[in-house]
Amino acid sequence: MGCLISTPADGVGSRRRPGNIGEVSVFVPGLRIPKAVDLSESIGDELSKSLVERLTALRTRIVVLAMQEGLTITRTKKKYGSQQGLIQSDLLQALEDYLPVLLGLVEDGSSLQHNVQFIWVNQEDEKEETAMFSVWYEVLSVLHLMATLSLFKANFMLLPRTYADGRQPKISEENRKSSVDVFLKAAGYLDCAVRQVLPKFPTELRRNLPVDLAEGNLRALCLQALAQGVDIQLGLAIDSTKATLAVKRRLACEMVKYWHQAQDNIISLPLSNGWGEKHKLFVKWRYAEAKAAAYYYHGLILDEGNTERSHSTAVAALQAADEYLKEGDRGCEAFNAAVPTSRNPPLWGTMKFLMEKIPKDTSSKVQTNRDRYTHEQIMDSAPTLPDFALALTPDEYQLPPVDPSWDNEATNKSSVGTNKFKE
Repeated sequence: MGCLISTPADGVGSRRRPGNIGEVSVFVPGLRIPKAVDLSESIGDELSKSLVERLTALRTRIVVLAMQEGLTITRTKKKYGSQQGLIQSDLLQALEDYLPVLLGLVEDGSSLQHNVQFIWVNQEDEKEETAMFSVWYEVLSVLHLMATLSLFKANFMLLPRTYADGRQPKISEENRKSSVDVFLKAAGYLDCAVRQVLPKFPTELRRNLPVDLAEGNLRALCLQALAQGVDIQLGLAIDSTKATLAVKRRLACEMVKYWHQAQDNIISLPLSNGWGEKHKLFVKWRYAEAKAAAYYYHGLILDEGNTERSHSTAVAALQAADEYLKEGDRGCEAFNAAVPTSRNPPLWGTMKFLMEKIPKDTSSKVQTNRDRYTHEQIMDSAPTLPDFALALTPDEYQLPPVDPSWDNEATNKSSVGTNKFKE
């Protein structure tokens, strides 16, 4: 039950790792691609020919579209953007069509759930591919791919568009607001994977999952989707004349907590290959930037106090913000340099504002003799950030009901059994 077959990374496989992934606003995990399997050989004697053919057709479409998507990722020029978006939309629809039919193989603990060996190519794991005789492995892989496609979409939405008339590249407010919904949808798929699917795995089989699908990795991806959703909300608040400093500080502090939890989940995972290491570097980079934002707004609020202590604490907070901003800049360079290499889009949103404001406001508040403080002294003197409850939660995605075609399958089996009994 649940046999595992893994192919080493140095074997002959079909994993495609692009050397450069272009501009990155949103980290997207390595694309997991399914390999073709012969369903008729595994379950052809157990199900009607029409249902086996339907399952085969649905999965084959996913295999073809996923391979096309894998090819477009290796092409980083912008002329492929619209083509890639169309493939991603078709692939997501194909996955949504497939899942209700696939779930019939596990309904009521069906023995069929261990009959088919499903094979997926890994990206962040050292193994080239992982094959399991488990329908739940297939379901988990489908949800991961649905989340990945949502993150691809969010990244595309949050890359500044250039204009022929020479105007500064920008992202529309509509795209920024819509991206939050996309982040919540991605988080919903991942949350469902952790809550509804992983518990279905026997302990031994769960330990043998590729690191792409490890619980810590799934949780980290979910949390970073929520963190980036809050980042967009903070950017919109910065642009709003009605948003108070208290609102901005709360959002920034919530963002820190999301990134902190993401780092806690991913830090111990064996993400040792290029893509996995890049994943860790992204979390580290964005966590530092989130702390810069939180300390900046905390410092501004502290500075509104009328005591000498509040002013000195505000200075310490602003200095910490400046240090974290520098740490984030170093983290950004390390992330982009890691293979597959990437680059920053033109600066926009929260960080565009903070890159301008933090050094300026810190300089105006800090006394001359404080400029000689070491990094360690600055961090030791930084005040504790306020602790706010996290407001943003994943969409409540539930596994779909089993496709009605399985009702017909049960009726047909019952009819066959009755006829045999009469004979």
